[in-house]
Amino acid sequence: MLKSKTFVKKTRSGGVMKIVREHYLRDDIWCGSEACTECKQESTVLQTDACMESSLCSYPHYLIPDTNVVLHQIDVLEDAVIRNVIILQTVLQEVRHRSAPVYKRLKDIIHEKEKHFYTFTNEHHRETFIEREPGESANDRNDRAIRVAAKWYSQHLKTSESDTDGLKVVLLTNDQGNKQKAEESGLLYLFTCILVEEYIKSLTANPELVDRLGITLCNEITSSKVLFPEHLPLSRIQAGIKSGSFVQGTFRASRDNYLEATVFIQGEGEDGTEILIQGLQNLNRAVHQDVVAVQLLPRNQWVAPSSVVLQDEGAAKDDNVEEEEEEKAVNITARKATGKVVGIIKRNWRPFCGMLNVSQIKESTRHLFTPADRRIPRIRIETRQASTLAGQRIMVSIDGWPKDSRYPNGHFVRSLGGAGEKDTEQEVLLLEHDVPHQAFSQAVLNFLPKMPWAITPEDMVRREDLRHLTVCSVDPPGCTDIDDALHCRELENGNLEVGVHIADVSHFIRPGNALDKEAANRGTTVYLCGKRIDMVPELLSSNLCSLRSNVERLAFSCIWEMNHEAEILKTRFTKSVINSKASLTYAEAQMRIDDTNKNDDITKSLRGLNKLAKILKRQRIEKGALTLSSLEVRFHMDSETHDPIDLQTKELMETNSMVEEFMLLANISVAQKIYDEFQECALLRKHPAPPPSNYDILLKAAKSKDVAIYTDTAKALADSLDVAKVDGFPYFNTLLRILATRCMMQAVYFCSGMDNDFHHYGLASPIYTHFTSPIRRYADIIVHRLLAVAIGADSTYPDLMDKHKQSALCNNLNYRHKMAQYAQRASVAFHTQLFFKSRGILNEEGFVLFVRKNAIIVLIPKFGLEGTVFFDSKDKVAPSIVFDEEGPTLTIQQHTFRIFDKVKVTISLDASNIQHQKIRMALTDPVIPGVSVPVPDAEPQAKKPKLDR
Repeated sequence: MLKSKTFVKKTRSGGVMKIVREHYLRDDIWCGSEACTECKQESTVLQTDACMESSLCSYPHYLIPDTNVVLHQIDVLEDAVIRNVIILQTVLQEVRHRSAPVYKRLKDIIHEKEKHFYTFTNEHHRETFIEREPGESANDRNDRAIRVAAKWYSQHLKTSESDTDGLKVVLLTNDQGNKQKAEESGLLYLFTCILVEEYIKSLTANPELVDRLGITLCNEITSSKVLFPEHLPLSRIQAGIKSGSFVQGTFRASRDNYLEATVFIQGEGEDGTEILIQGLQNLNRAVHQDVVAVQLLPRNQWVAPSSVVLQDEGAAKDDNVEEEEEEKAVNITARKATGKVVGIIKRNWRPFCGMLNVSQIKESTRHLFTPADRRIPRIRIETRQASTLAGQRIMVSIDGWPKDSRYPNGHFVRSLGGAGEKDTEQEVLLLEHDVPHQAFSQAVLNFLPKMPWAITPEDMVRREDLRHLTVCSVDPPGCTDIDDALHCRELENGNLEVGVHIADVSHFIRPGNALDKEAANRGTTVYLCGKRIDMVPELLSSNLCSLRSNVERLAFSCIWEMNHEAEILKTRFTKSVINSKASLTYAEAQMRIDDTNKNDDITKSLRGLNKLAKILKRQRIEKGALTLSSLEVRFHMDSETHDPIDLQTKELMETNSMVEEFMLLANISVAQKIYDEFQECALLRKHPAPPPSNYDILLKAAKSKDVAIYTDTAKALADSLDVAKVDGFPYFNTLLRILATRCMMQAVYFCSGMDNDFHHYGLASPIYTHFTSPIRRYADIIVHRLLAVAIGADSTYPDLMDKHKQSALCNNLNYRHKMAQYAQRASVAFHTQLFFKSRGILNEEGFVLFVRKNAIIVLIPKFGLEGTVFFDSKDKVAPSIVFDEEGPTLTIQQHTFRIFDKVKVTISLDASNIQHQKIRMALTDPVIPGVSVPVPDAEPQAKKPKLDR
């Protein structure tokens, strides 16, 4: 059966186009029920014995949720108790348009066989499709379609008119109006329509499900006092943005001050602009990462960013929005564009990890939840499990934030385990940083090679046999996912042949299959302390793709012919087969190079590589490449408990630099090749030059020691850093380079057809990409595919040549890399806390890295640890604290703190707040009597990597 609509549309050129939309209807769409004898279905999803212990529905029944139930109660639907659910096509389409995250979660539920969720395409069934009536809204039409489908299912499943104890259909709704229309149309004799809250409360065997109910408009926790301005409707927001009276941007809450945020406005420039928001009323219920509409305040109301650390730590003042504001005289030059949030364009809420603050009111079911992420406000929830959940890490979702509530309302999702337990805390940091860490699905594993695996004659087509070469790998200790190996040999003409051989992951991961899609979504392998979250299954990452020694492996090789001055004479790329002769650590490779008694082929190769690498590094630095510094730490773990027993900063050897130089050279060579071949769709990586304002803190720090730093170009910066010295202060140059690292922008992936600026500032290279780590980076897999097409070693596919799809992929990869970096820092912070837990109080020397209005940030080089020493100027006994932003300096009594000052501190673990345990630093030298040092919020920071290998 065919239904069609015909209408005309005016084109841009002024012509008229006739459009015909055809909608096919069928009567052979299965119902999916085991109980059905009419549908000739090959397989069924819905069970005959569909029983749930409900006081409202004592009979077997299928559930049909409407759109709002799916959107607002997805946490309930995910519970194992809820089974035998019919998801209508109408609902699925609406959810897809209204919430991508909920749609993905719903699709995941549908794919779980034990849940028995069945998708019924009611929009293409002859008896359930309905036309939209004149004057009927799209929403009302969809509600009616849901009721019609529920009616059809009830009639379809009935075996006889008198059969009232058989299988029935229950329509779940959040909407009292929808239920009323079902009653008015006389449909309730065919099926039952129940409000979702009533149904969940009727599940007597599972009372804990009530806690997972999302709070809807009809049952919000509210008070009579209006605390926040009304959000403007979307129509007014759109008109305001169009007229220029409002701007749209992403809300970024401050970690350090809960009364402050910025809104990032995407502009034509590289970084866009930021608008400062201060005060709860101006923040107006926006939550971190929401897309908001902002109205700029008059210039005379602009303020400067606060330099005070202020946490919302007090007991709930319930709905008192009046907060103590900081009184300060603002330097006019320090003021920033300031605004207020007038509306929410898009909420980006997710389930948040944290802990429950149990109410002091006896038998109260209303409690405050404190998120682990300090940028998220506390959330009010209702739960009857408070005594059980106390001391546990839990997940909570936000349902809404009424204008008369100090905090948003939400509901309990699930418990993660006891706070402070290693497995629980690791799960929290993975969830909080949105790191995909679930086990690989069977659909993904199905695309792995069958074992035992061996190289076949077909694999050797368009592939060079390099098994005879003396290839070896050099990696950190314990590395099993070996991406790269190298060789160097002298040619008959006296020149040198140098090869970088990279695991040929793209041979095993073919475009568009489930394995490829999973790797593209994960984007990167995430390295935590003592744990690795793989981007690809272990069979590939640690076995078939890993370039282990003494086994044959497929590789993608970049081979240069060089002279002894490291000048490149020829470059070629080839797919290959190699057999690595040794898997060395950096230390083992260094010992071979240094041991004059060793003169075997592997050692000769390493010495040749090391000699050339030194020349390449010198050439890079002469071109203006930056040599920055960051303190990376290594934990030594107990073999049984896996707790850290020692903490050291990593020492870099010549071999680290040797490998790094050739990886950089391979990346640059490949970048040029793929861009030459595919100017519109090459996946490249750039490092933008920092805006001049980023260097302010570096210039002030250098000036305080009478050292001149020039930042006009990368070479000027590199040269001035090289000569920056202070007599009697050998660590000064390292500190300066650490500070310079903090001034840098983030390097990002981009598609060549979507950008004109390719330059990599840190490496002083006009073009760059990532080719050398395809086991752990999906970007490298795409680059391998591009290079394979360029040299005729593989065929192309449409998405590879689509610059818009490449650009969208780059956005996901940039996000995944950023979140992986944050997760790694959080893991270092947690293991640092474990290390100090049993150490008591330690006394260490450190250097002042930053000066704040009420604190100094101190770096402890021995541990690569960074923490904050706070000074409380509100204590009446304490002397005044004077902060000079220009210095910047902090003067207490007669002592002035400046950047790079040497200090002594005590270090200990403060576990008074089990959720936010932190390293406590207290000043011991210089001694300043009369100053109270409160418990700080001083979580250690992992440092940025030095180079973009």
